[in-house]
Amino acid sequence: MKKHLIGLLVGLIGFTANAQDDLLSLVDDGTPKKQFVTNAFKSTRIVNTHAAEHLSAGVLDVRILHRFGTFNGGLDNLYGFDQANMRLGFDYGVSNRIMVGVGRSNINRELDGFVKYRMIWQATGKGGIPFSFELVAGTTLNTMPFADPSRVNFYSSRMAFYYQVLIARKFSERLTLQFTPSVVHTNLVATPADKNDVYSVGFGGRYKLSKRVSINWDYQYVLPGYLSAGYYNFAAVGFDIETGGHVFQLHVTNGIGMNERAFITNTSDQINNMGLRLGFNLSRVFTVSHKNRTVAER
Repeated sequence: MKKHLIGLLVGLIGFTANAQDDLLSLVDDGTPKKQFVTNAFKSTRIVNTHAAEHLSAGVLDVRILHRFGTFNGGLDNLYGFDQANMRLGFDYGVSNRIMVGVGRSNINRELDGFVKYRMIWQATGKGGIPFSFELVAGTTLNTMPFADPSRVNFYSSRMAFYYQVLIARKFSERLTLQFTPSVVHTNLVATPADKNDVYSVGFGGRYKLSKRVSINWDYQYVLPGYLSAGYYNFAAVGFDIETGGHVFQLHVTNGIGMNERAFITNTSDQINNMGLRLGFNLSRVFTVSHKNRTVAER
C-alpha cells in the first residue's frame, strides 16, 4: 500500500512540474519580439535613386517615368511641356530580400537592368538591427547606331555598369533617411579627359505628411574631378501620393536621365540657371504569384 501511495505521489509531482513548465512557456518575459520595419519609403525609388524598400515576393511593379523639358526654355516650348522623355520599367520581387528589374528609356534608346539584395533588414525588438543595408548591381546598354560605323566598333562599348550600397534608417513613422555610395563604370567615354569610373555619394529621404502623402528628396554628389565638363550633380524634390494600388511621384529635378548612368554622370542642367524640369513616376503593383514566405526570406 505504501509503495502505491509513494508511486502516486511521485507521479503527481512530475505532472505538476510539467504543467508548470508548460505554463511558464506561455508567460511573456517582457522582451519585445523582433519585428521587421516596413514602409520606410512608399516606393522602391526615392525619386531616381534606389530606395531601401522592396517589393514582396511574387509582386510585379510596372513603372512609367516621365520627364518634361526645362522651365528656362520659355514660352517657345511651353516652359518644357512640349518636350517629353520617358522610361518604361518592370520590377519583380523574387523574394522579400531579392528584387530584379528591367527598363527602357527613349534617351539613347537605352536598356537597363538591375539586381537588388537586402542584406540587413531594419528591425525592432530582440536581435533587431537599427538600419537597413542593401546592395544593388546594374547595367545599361546604349542601342543607338554607332556615331562612326566605318571604324571598328565593339558591342561592349555600348555598356555601362553601376554598383550601389544603400544604408537607410526609418527613424519614426514620419522620417526615413538614406545614404547611398555609388560607382558608375562606362566602358567607352567620349574623350580621354573623361573618367571611366565615376564615384558619387547619394543623400535622400522621406518625410510623411499624411497617411497617403510624403515629401521626398534625392541628391547625388559626384566626387570632385570625376564629372565631365558641362555636367552637374543630380537633385530632385517632390511628393509621393499613394492612391490605392498606385504610387504617383510628382517632382522637380535638374536631371533628364532615368537610369543610374544617365542621371549620375550625365545631368547637364544647372539648378541655379533654372535648368529644372517637372517629372513624374507612376508605379502600379500586381500580385502575380502567391509565394509561401519562410523565416529566412523574412
